[in-house]
Amino acid sequence: MSASRSAPWIAAIGGGLIGSLATAGLLLLAAPKWVGPKLVRDALVKQPQILVDASEALRDGQYAPILEANRAALETPFGSSWKGAAAPKVVMTYFYDYACGYCRKSNPDIERLLAEEKGLRVVYRELPILGPDSVAASRAALAASKAGRFGVFHDALYAAGRPSTETIAIAGSAAAITPEQARDPAIEAEIQKNLAIAGQLGANGTPLFVIGDKVINSAVGYEVLKAAIEAAKAKA
Repeated sequence: MSASRSAPWIAAIGGGLIGSLATAGLLLLAAPKWVGPKLVRDALVKQPQILVDASEALRDGQYAPILEANRAALETPFGSSWKGAAAPKVVMTYFYDYACGYCRKSNPDIERLLAEEKGLRVVYRELPILGPDSVAASRAALAASKAGRFGVFHDALYAAGRPSTETIAIAGSAAAITPEQARDPAIEAEIQKNLAIAGQLGANGTPLFVIGDKVINSAVGYEVLKAAIEAAKAKA
């Protein structure tokens, strides 16, 4: 990745750390004025989730204007890069890399949620950050997406294994696309747009989920994703 591409990631990581530390500092310094240092200490020892919740609330507030400004870009799929409801009640935007083991681990959870949540749409956004095979797989997936066969390519590549020349060719054959189709300039523009938006959302890797007003940058599993979907449905 070039220096210009990596800059948003470095800034995002730093911003996330600073936000977490600032939250902890405010709680430790300001709260004793009202409830006393011992009560604060005891509460944090017994319920360390307080700091986690406060940090998440601060982070969600930080990203709210970014989500508002980019909502259409986040939730409008490229070509056929989506699964689920045609008229969704909730949209989960999913930034992923085919070479990411955590994304592979998340894939069954996403398929389960799609089967259970008939009002859910998952919009898949390519974020190839793990090397040349990631980039090649993403370009092929977007070529299949333009041809209206994203789901076929996506499922075939996961079935074939980690992205490589051979597995990408297998998935490309299943989706009836050619290498020439993956050279479309619109595909590179889509990848660059995804990198830019993910950087604004503080991404430090994949997977990255956006569900309603919630930004989740890790493979959190079925239960956490389900809870975020339910919260988004309640606000819809």
